[in-house]
Amino acid sequence: MTTTMPPTPTPPRIRVLLADDQKLVRAGFRSIIDDEDDIEVVGEASTGTEAVHLTHALRPDVVLMDIRMPEEDGLAATRRIVSDDALSEVRVVILTTFDVDDYVYGALRAGASGFLVKDTEPMELLHGIRVCARGDALIAPAVTRRLIAEFAGRVVQPDVSPRLNVLTEREFEVIRLVGAGLTNDEIAARLVLSPYTAKTHVSRIMSKLNVRDRTQLVIIAYESGMIKPGWLG
Repeated sequence: MTTTMPPTPTPPRIRVLLADDQKLVRAGFRSIIDDEDDIEVVGEASTGTEAVHLTHALRPDVVLMDIRMPEEDGLAATRRIVSDDALSEVRVVILTTFDVDDYVYGALRAGASGFLVKDTEPMELLHGIRVCARGDALIAPAVTRRLIAEFAGRVVQPDVSPRLNVLTEREFEVIRLVGAGLTNDEIAARLVLSPYTAKTHVSRIMSKLNVRDRTQLVIIAYESGMIKPGWLG
C-alpha cells in the first residue's frame, strides 16, 4: 500500500504596507517586492494619517514608513501604530534619505524596529523586511548601532529606570551584549551558552521590559548607561 504524504504547507507571505508621499518611490519598492515569492505589498499610503488608517485596516506585518510626509509625519504615525495594543504584531521600518538623523532616532525610541536608507540595495531591502518580520534582529545593524550610539552618547544623565531591577545578573550581561549589536549566536559564544539559551534570555528580557524588539533593548542599554559607544571594541 502506497502512503501519500500530505503536501508541505506554504508559509504565509510577509505583508508589507508602503508609506511614502512620492509615488515613484512607492512604485520602485513595489517592483522589487513583487518579484519575491514570500513578500507582498498589501497597500500604499501617501500620508502618515493614511498609513495609520491602512495599518488598522490591513494589519500588515511590516510598514515601510517615510519619515517626512504631509498631514502627519512618519514619526507621529509610528508612535500611533506602536502604541496601539491591537497592532502589537506590526513592525515599522523607517525610510530615510539620511543615515544619521535626529528624527530617525526619535522614531526608534518611539518603537520603530529600525531604518533603511532609500538608496539601499534591493537585496538589503528584502533582507531587512524579512528580518524585521521575524522580529529577531535589527535592520541594517551597523548603521543603526552607529545612529543610536551617536545620539545616546549625548545623554548626560543615564536614565536608570526602576524596571531594570527585574533583570537578573545574567540578563544584565545579555542586554549589554545585545546593545553592542551581537547576535544570539555571538552572545552564546561569548557567555558560553547554547544559542537556544541565549535566545531564551533575550526573549525573557524583552518580556520583562515590555519592549517590541531588539532595537528597543539597544536603546535601553545605551540610555541607562549600561554601555557606552564603542564599549565592545
